[in-house]
Amino acid sequence: MDFDTLFAAQLDTLKQEGNYRIFAELERQCGAFPRARCHDAEAPDQVTVWCSNDYLGMGQHPDVVAAMQKAVADYGCGAGGTRNISGNQHEHLLLERELADLHGKEAALLFTSGYVSNWASLSTLGARLPNAVILSDALNHASMIEGMRHSRAQKVVWRHNDPDDLDRRLAALPPEATKIVAFESVYSMDGDICPMTEIVEVAEKHGAMTYLDEVHAVGLYGPRGGGISEQEGLADRITLIEGTLGKAFGVVGGYITGSAALCDFIRSFASGFIFTTALPPAVAAAARTSIAHLKTSQAERARQRRQVRRLREGLTRAGIPHLDNPSHIIPVMIKDPVKCRMIADILMRDWGIYVQPINYPTVPKGTERLRFTPGPLHSDDDIDRLIEALSALWSHCALARAVA
Repeated sequence: MDFDTLFAAQLDTLKQEGNYRIFAELERQCGAFPRARCHDAEAPDQVTVWCSNDYLGMGQHPDVVAAMQKAVADYGCGAGGTRNISGNQHEHLLLERELADLHGKEAALLFTSGYVSNWASLSTLGARLPNAVILSDALNHASMIEGMRHSRAQKVVWRHNDPDDLDRRLAALPPEATKIVAFESVYSMDGDICPMTEIVEVAEKHGAMTYLDEVHAVGLYGPRGGGISEQEGLADRITLIEGTLGKAFGVVGGYITGSAALCDFIRSFASGFIFTTALPPAVAAAARTSIAHLKTSQAERARQRRQVRRLREGLTRAGIPHLDNPSHIIPVMIKDPVKCRMIADILMRDWGIYVQPINYPTVPKGTERLRFTPGPLHSDDDIDRLIEALSALWSHCALARAVA
């Protein structure tokens, strides 16, 4: 059998639909973010990155870089294997204590990514808790959906950010069901924020466990960067808070926080933890430094909010369609995969602006978009240039009519 022909046929379908993804070849430049060196032949040598999830630029913060460099010198590059094999590196434990403190929990547990922490934790909870039923917000991330699927537990989907629908669906479950309500704080594609108080109150009313994904909120919201749950004063009422080290904290990895018994339960039964090589100690040291910094520094968050506001106001004045939401994520709606790719290519080629098109299956067909994430290191001139570029495209290419 010619397997390459089978692969090529499905790739051709993706290309015909406009959903084939092309990754730019970039080099992040420490000390120059959001600038990056570009190796694409049709793009400028230097581009401005507008879609990074390194939301606060902490991946190049001098203290974070220094912590990683020192840890590499002290411990070497790798962890030596799984924690089951190689033991707890001291930096792993220090980071878990930092994370538990961030969310006001007894304990935390590290994973190699936010995807793995969701997949491993939800699959373990759903598989091992008796008569488990996972109630999932309709727009939960793929990592959460994959964990639920792997658990083989019953799954009930409730309407996005609708506590009343959640209430009805919880009420319909049998009394013996172990109920797990899974939801996110900031939804990464539309940038909307959940009605957390109402969701928590509904879950408590029905004796349900709450599983909160804060990956797009940690570091960014709350007085110490504990996320929306900290901002709303709800962290102590949520059973499990999951987060990432790879976005606002600028490094890599995922984690959960909760009671000591909960974290030990996941540690003991989750295959995604047991059989995966641990994070390098240098990564843990850098992440711990980033978290500690953002617990006390408001400068990065304040500057980011200013730049988000400036870009939103500029897009509105220019008549560029973007989703109105209360978060730091600004989706400019294109609603066509081919046009979305075309606009991104023109921005890169003619303006040195890098933004990756967001298309199916990340978002539903017909809702394709460019997702901008202004950060504290984007200058006012960067924002003005982006608005100028988008305005030129809308006016000269008649895109306003095409995507209205």
